[in-house]
Amino acid sequence: MIDLIFGFERLALWAVAVGTGLAITLTLSIVVERIALAIREAQLRRAERRYGPLIARALDGDQRAVRELAANPLRVRLRIARLMVGPLIADRDPRHIAATGAVVGALSLAPTVDRLLESRLWWRRTLALRSVGLLQAKNRIPAVVAALEDAHPEVRDAALDSLADMHDPVALPVIVVHLHNASLRRGRRAAAIAAYGSECEDLLLGLSSVDGEHRLNYARALAICGTERSRSTLGEWTRDARADVRAAAFEALSHVGLDALSASLAVEALESGDTDVRAMAAEALHHWNDDADAARHLGQHLDDTWPVAVRAARSLQSMPRSGTAQLRARADRPDLTGILARQMLWEIEIRR
Repeated sequence: MIDLIFGFERLALWAVAVGTGLAITLTLSIVVERIALAIREAQLRRAERRYGPLIARALDGDQRAVRELAANPLRVRLRIARLMVGPLIADRDPRHIAATGAVVGALSLAPTVDRLLESRLWWRRTLALRSVGLLQAKNRIPAVVAALEDAHPEVRDAALDSLADMHDPVALPVIVVHLHNASLRRGRRAAAIAAYGSECEDLLLGLSSVDGEHRLNYARALAICGTERSRSTLGEWTRDARADVRAAAFEALSHVGLDALSASLAVEALESGDTDVRAMAAEALHHWNDDADAARHLGQHLDDTWPVAVRAARSLQSMPRSGTAQLRARADRPDLTGILARQMLWEIEIRR
């Protein structure tokens, strides 16, 4: 029995030692990574102070500035590229992307991209992926697609941005399929759909017909890229059993535009028991044909919950005759509904 106790003690001590070793190793790895990131940030700040004005001139089309940037050693050119692609994370303006792509292309980074794509450091993989998009290196699309499954979220976002920047029809099915990939940020997925615009519509409609489970995502995407071709399908989705799908369908219809049938569906949905559905139905009626019946129903919802009331008021504001009449009928009230009606009428007046 004593030998057994000693055996357990040795096993416990061994487990403690292993656990301590793992904890120390993990702590050291975190410290090393943070030191590396701090060094990287310091290098970028120095590069920004030194090369920032030159980069600005190059982006404005100054070819002399471009040549000066391109004359730097590779390690410096990589830092310059990081400085240039960083702002594009938030700024997806096609003009800025094109200008940055032209300058990055002049830095002769293409031979380095493959090595960076395989780097153990996530920020180097991120730079490589963004450079692939800016350089329109369409022969590297398979590597970019593979990076959508990278362990680091910044790398996955960069891969999606890269596919959007390349605007290659080959990448479109990949972007649409990854619409349902929750590991990719929703804003990034939306930006990728927006980059392709109505080119996505047929594929979205086709997939949605066999994939009802993800109808919410398809509706959200059609709110970005849909045209009147989507109207009948979205009308069907306003009858979906799921409230979030119905709300998203009406939101998409507000982008696509209504016809008589979809307008009647929106008016009917103003009586839904779900706040989001009522709010999006009211939103969809914005600029609808100055319809007296629709305006009457919208007017009744100026007393609704605030998200519904505001959207109903905005839609009434867009109907010059019938909508304005509904607002005026409530403008003398002392409550919040009256304040909202007066605000909408005041905005109408100052626009004239």
